Amino acid sequence: MASCCSKQTLSETELNGDVKRVALVGNPNVGKSVLFNALTGAYVTVSNYPGTSVEVARGSAVISGQQWEVIDTPGMYSIHTITEEERVAREILLHETPDVVVHVLDARNLERMLAMTIQLIEAGLPVILVVNIMDEAERMGLRIDLKLLQQKLGIPVIGAATARKRGIDEIRTALHDYRCACDQQRFEYSRLLERDISEVAGLMQGEYILSRRALALLLLQQDEEIIELARQREGDGYAPLTEKVREITFERRESFHLDLSIERKDMVRRIMHGVFSAPEKRVVTPAERLSNLAVRPLTGIPMLMIVLYFGLYQFVGVFGAGTVVDFIEKKFFVEIFNPWITGTVKSLIPWEILQELFVGEYGIITLGIRYAVGIILPIVATFFVFFSFLEDTGYFPRLALLVDRIFKYFGLTGRAVIPMVLGFGCDTMATMVTRTLETTRERVIATILLSLTIPCSAQLGVIISLLSKFPGALAVWSGCLLLLFIVVGLLSAKILPGEAPMFYMELPPMRMPQLGNVVTKTYTRMQWYFIEILPLFVLASVLLWLGKITGLFEKMVAAMTPVMASIGLPKETAVAFIFGFFRRDYGAAGLYELQTKGLMDARQLTVAAVTLTLFIPCIAQFLVMKKERGWKVAGAIGIFVSLLAFGSGYVLNRALLVTGLLS
Repeated sequence: MASCCSKQTLSETELNGDVKRVALVGNPNVGKSVLFNALTGAYVTVSNYPGTSVEVARGSAVISGQQWEVIDTPGMYSIHTITEEERVAREILLHETPDVVVHVLDARNLERMLAMTIQLIEAGLPVILVVNIMDEAERMGLRIDLKLLQQKLGIPVIGAATARKRGIDEIRTALHDYRCACDQQRFEYSRLLERDISEVAGLMQGEYILSRRALALLLLQQDEEIIELARQREGDGYAPLTEKVREITFERRESFHLDLSIERKDMVRRIMHGVFSAPEKRVVTPAERLSNLAVRPLTGIPMLMIVLYFGLYQFVGVFGAGTVVDFIEKKFFVEIFNPWITGTVKSLIPWEILQELFVGEYGIITLGIRYAVGIILPIVATFFVFFSFLEDTGYFPRLALLVDRIFKYFGLTGRAVIPMVLGFGCDTMATMVTRTLETTRERVIATILLSLTIPCSAQLGVIISLLSKFPGALAVWSGCLLLLFIVVGLLSAKILPGEAPMFYMELPPMRMPQLGNVVTKTYTRMQWYFIEILPLFVLASVLLWLGKITGLFEKMVAAMTPVMASIGLPKETAVAFIFGFFRRDYGAAGLYELQTKGLMDARQLTVAAVTLTLFIPCIAQFLVMKKERGWKVAGAIGIFVSLLAFGSGYVLNRALLVTGLLS
């Protein structure tokens, strides 16, 4: 049987050139990622775990001269896995042989989360327990005797408030000083269950990372991955092992899972005795009051409206897309930089056709860089500041609870609110985040709604800036998108087979955001923007230049002119829609250009804004859709949203003409 002292673990460390490995495990929203960033010193690029769509973050840290690899595992509630995220977290424990497993839990929910600590210990893993969010627990009047808890569990126990940097040094010290916890407690079940565990474990002869005792329990719970693991490791002994498991599970088929759950709860209660105390009258902190208000429809919806108004409209739309863009794009690029760079390029490059590549109508510098840095960058930056600020307050899980009942009508759960909100930053990134949803049906519905009705921050900022100049235009645009979101969502839920899964989510404490966290998150996302998105603007400029010199671009514009006319738009608008395929924000910036030239009135701008928002996803989002959903689904979504976009534009244009609105 492998344990925390096994030769297998030590040899694995030696094979990695003395680099030790620590895995951070625990429920979602308990502070694992905050601890990960505190240990590694930076946000790192995440990657899919092999063979899955689940992302795992890895970083490195030097602790007292020792090199460590730090793994931030997906959230898990138990070693007996249900979701794909839980399966990936356990795969890391099973196959990556971490030298230390740090279990992070929420001090406010100690009793509920200790059950997984027991499972980790009885699995023979080298565990350190971090009781996190201690600051909020103390404000609530909760008292936890960490020394007594350590004595009862037989593992190192550390109190922390990682968001406040409290306990980080103690965790580093515990990692450096960690030795095999050979005095870990053995947790005894009832006589009947102990007999079952012993009979199954006694038949296991293979080599495993987890203890046979823990594996026996998982086999009795009919865990498919563990059954397959036993099939691979047991050889000829697999048949009698499965026969014994089948015999026990049949005998106790009506009560095994319930009995195990009750016994583990009793274990936790015995551990909690003397460790945990709460005041007779529970202290309700201001943050808790605000949290309660955020999840109640009567107060939560007005709170959401306030957040959207000041965050998206005023900060991103008015300040980012208005004040900052006007200064950078108009004052700097148009008046200063573009004239200078145009003259410089023309003096250095004698061939007009190459001059056009860099500083022409669709030049890399005068169009691509100007759009990316002068128009889009300020809007994306202000949105990421807003998003990071809200994320650090702990508001998003409350928003998920608030909208869960409504989202169920669309075949989604409240968890889908995270990619939906992130879509207002970048639909490409949000489409990737849909992989965190539990079912394929949810992921497809969320992808459709993101592709159709959720404008990215840059597109949103430009559209708000354009339409806010005309009374009623912004309301018409918003109303059209909301109506289509509801209709398409309801139809998707009816047409696509399957049911929405149960929704549960840990609520981290609401707190004032930390400036350092907001800056770090914003900086990381802006890095992503420059690395992933800026090259697409350059590529789009090159393709447009090639299209111009080959005549293909003019042919595309000519082909789209009748379509533009059918929805009441001038032929020049076709250029913005072609831009929109390369980048949605590129297309919105094209509308911005047409409006500054006085080529569109309020009605045309509104129709163009609605149609462009609904139009086919940009090439980056389309490629991510293809990667996540496959060619058939991505292609079907692309065709559907494009037809719906121009159909909606036609209907809206006719309605505005008939009613005389915005005229």
